[in-house]
Amino acid sequence: MILVDEPRWPGRGHLWSHLVSDVSYAELHAFAEMLGSPRRAFDRDHYDIPAARFRSALWLGATLVPSRELAARLRAAGLRRPKHLSVRTAAGTRSRVTAP
Repeated sequence: MILVDEPRWPGRGHLWSHLVSDVSYAELHAFAEMLGSPRRAFDRDHYDIPAARFRSALWLGATLVPSRELAARLRAAGLRRPKHLSVRTAAGTRSRVTAP
């Protein structure tokens, strides 16, 4: 299921929502593509979407949930990727550190 929270996170002169899937990253990427969100909007385990795309996300079928529930459902699904498990690459992007 695709989940979205209210656009209340400020950044770069806009308010942003978080878009996640509690099923798979493949589901999330497919939904984000339908929404018109660029892949660069993906951050570890979610997409940051601007307030201007919020209503479209709901229209496409995303379920509105409070931010805390969104994070809890992401953790319960085993899809949460905390910052401490990410490292910056030389290109300035994050990549996930995995155990050998």
